Amino acid sequence: MDLRALFAAGLFPGILAGIALLVPAMIVSKRYGWEGGTPVEGAEQLSVRTTFKQAIPALFAPVLILGGLRSGLFTPTEAAVVAVAYGAIVGLFLTRELSWRDLWELLGEAAIISGVVMLIIALAGIFAWAGTMLGTFRHLAEWIISLTDNGVLLLVLVMLAVLVAGMLLDAISIYLIMMPILIPVMQHFEWNPVWFGILLAMNIAIGQFTRRWRSI
Repeated sequence: MDLRALFAAGLFPGILAGIALLVPAMIVSKRYGWEGGTPVEGAEQLSVRTTFKQAIPALFAPVLILGGLRSGLFTPTEAAVVAVAYGAIVGLFLTRELSWRDLWELLGEAAIISGVVMLIIALAGIFAWAGTMLGTFRHLAEWIISLTDNGVLLLVLVMLAVLVAGMLLDAISIYLIMMPILIPVMQHFEWNPVWFGILLAMNIAIGQFTRRWRSI
């Protein structure tokens, strides 16, 4: 499966997800009168044109990433490095909102978070390897396929399971554990890999947000 196609295919669902968040926020703000807040005395009132000009460097980031991916200039993994480097350059030299001390602290925090994530990946990878070698995942996939011949119904059940998993586990662990089970199911029903991947990503993301919302 082409990761660039998967990345590009997530653009439109991402826009829809953003609209799904914006519309309820607008409705609720109008209902409770939150949209017409009293301006703070002495605060700078910025026009749409001014704020758009200030947002141009940030808006150029997705153009840089997607352009590089579609042109084959770099891989999705390298795109993450390019995005971080671009953000650091903009923050340090263009907007000057980021100092070298801030950058050093951010790198330290990123190292700690990466260490935790890598530990989770290692443990989930061991679990996935054991399940594959023992044939457990293959038997689970066969059992799931035997539940029904209706691909739509089974897809709904799979998405519900992924949604619940997203409330309990992080996304990387879900992919490592569930993909060996779901790939045979996907191949059996001849689902498009890119389409199926986007559905998985969206449901996992909803589950992740739901978990955080419940913890508030």
